[in-house]
Amino acid sequence: MGSLKEGSKVNLERSVLASSRMGGHFVQGHVDTTAKILSVKPDGNSLVFRLQPRDLQIMRYVVEKGWVAIDGASLTVTNVNDEEGWWEVMLIAYTQERIVTAVKNEGDEVNVEIDIVGKYVEKSVQGYFQETKKGNPAVLEKMVQRIVEQSLAKP
Repeated sequence: MGSLKEGSKVNLERSVLASSRMGGHFVQGHVDTTAKILSVKPDGNSLVFRLQPRDLQIMRYVVEKGWVAIDGASLTVTNVNDEEGWWEVMLIAYTQERIVTAVKNEGDEVNVEIDIVGKYVEKSVQGYFQETKKGNPAVLEKMVQRIVEQSLAKP
């Protein structure tokens, strides 16, 4: 919000109700970090934005065909380079008409929200391994044991 001035345009969208039909991405409206726009390149009637996050640790959550929210608008990731620490999104003509990101330029900073599902998966996997270290049977170990027992029990 620090770079906004009076009259700046922002992306605003009403929240869906739990009873609403939902599709697309689950955007919460949080800001995980900011990213610098490294480049904006035309591709036919689309624009390809290359972004580099200020906090490179979030790159572990950015996956091709996953999503990131840029200034509140959820966009599909089209390319990721973990070594160099950047990802790309493509704005088709329809999207360019509806979100403020389309008027951003190389060097501009944007707010970034990362897909919450990746964070949940990471936390679950960490919990799985922490329980294994404590000597508690791991879920995967239990599944394999059950499958072996079922296979051995068949005549």
